[in-house]
Order: sequence, then structure tokens, then C-alpha cells
Amino acid sequence: MSKLLENKTAIITGATRGIGRGIAQTFARNGCNVAFTYSSSVEAAQSLEKELNELGVKAKSYQSNAADFGEAQALVDKVLVEFDSVDILVNNAGITKDNLLMRISEEDFDQVIEVNLKSVFNMTKAIQRTFLKQKSGSLIHMSSVVGIKGNAGQSNYAASKAGIIGFSKAIALELGSRNIRSNVVAPGFIETEMTEKLSEDVVQKWREGIPLKRGGAPEDVANACVFLASDLSNYITGQVLQVDGGMLT
Repeated sequence: MSKLLENKTAIITGATRGIGRGIAQTFARNGCNVAFTYSSSVEAAQSLEKELNELGVKAKSYQSNAADFGEAQALVDKVLVEFDSVDILVNNAGITKDNLLMRISEEDFDQVIEVNLKSVFNMTKAIQRTFLKQKSGSLIHMSSVVGIKGNAGQSNYAASKAGIIGFSKAIALELGSRNIRSNVVAPGFIETEMTEKLSEDVVQKWREGIPLKRGGAPEDVANACVFLASDLSNYITGQVLQVDGGMLT
């Protein structure tokens, strides 16, 4: 059986846990070489790197802060030396600092915008020259259903995730003529380490509000990313793919 991402190389930001980890694993299973970033969890990064290499692809972890413009550029330069080329960029790094508007601090607003939205600009700009040179590339930006419909207590997060959608659509228009595609994946309620902190009652209420009556798994999001990274989606750009079990239907 042929692998959908055979001989391709991807950069994935924030890949040591949750959705990012699921994307890295699923890409590797599909034959993709993976360069991934992490912010502080060295052991988790080394463990994932070993796991991916054992799948028969080339994988390497890089400690890098995508929210820093200079670090993003340096990261892409390092990856190009190690891997020669890059075909896919998955902008996945993100944080939350939830609070109602009356309680949210300027610092918490700024930090979420920096990490979630500015990192997408930084990384896309850093990889642009490579994609232009090779006249191909798939940009995949991780948004959220919250970026589409909003959510009380998440004004900073919603703004950052909505901003990603606007940014991606603009880049799809700018770079489409050079065969560079830019798409967004908007996950709904995905069950990861983060949701394990919620009580079972709360999680069950979430599930009941979803037409498919279950939370998603990181693999569900990863499979959508594989599609957008592969040649199966060659004529798809500027789109938002909701992976939400019908939550926003």
C-alpha cells in the first residue's frame, strides 16, 4: 500500500503532546519525514523523535519558540540543512489563557496572540522563500471552532484563531499562482491530555452536544492534515476544514 506522504518532509510546530503529537505520528506512518518543535519538554521530544525514527522515516526535534521571528527563521534554516527540502508546514503551536474580558490582563491577551497568531506569520514567512523556489508547498494552519463561533471567556483565544483563518485566506490568494496552498483545520472538542483535567460530567455534556455523540481523537485531526498535505488535495486552497463531529453544523 502506497503511503500518502512518501518522500515528503514536514515541519510541525508544538508536536510533543495532544494534536501536534498525533499529527507527527500520523505523518510518519504515511512516509513523511518530520522536523518538529517543542518549547520545554525535552524528554517528551526525545521520546517522540525515537518513536518516529523507528517508523522508518527521518525525524528530528528542535527546541524553538515560533512566536519569536528570529527563532522561526533560524529553525527553518536548520531544518533545510538537515533535510534538504521542506514540502509541508503545519502551524500547530498554541496556548490558552482563558478569562472573562473584565478579568483578563493585557499580558494574557498579548501572549495568546503572540504564540497562536504571530507564530503563524513568523513560520509562514520563514518557509515562503523555500516554497517559492520549488514552486510547491502545503501550508496547514491549526485554528479552532472557537475561531469561527467565539466562546465566552476565550476572547484572546478566539481572536487568535479567527486571525489565523483570515491570514490563511490572504496567503492562499497571494501564493496560489506559485502552486503553494494554504488551508486551515478547525478542530472541535478533541480529547487530549488537556481535556483529561475536566470532570467526566463536563466531558459527557460536551459529547451530548455533538451530532456524532463523541469527542474527537488527535488522529481525527491528523488524518485531515494528511489529506491537506498530500497530493489528494492539490486543487484545494483557502479552505477551512472543520473536524468537529458536526458541532457547528
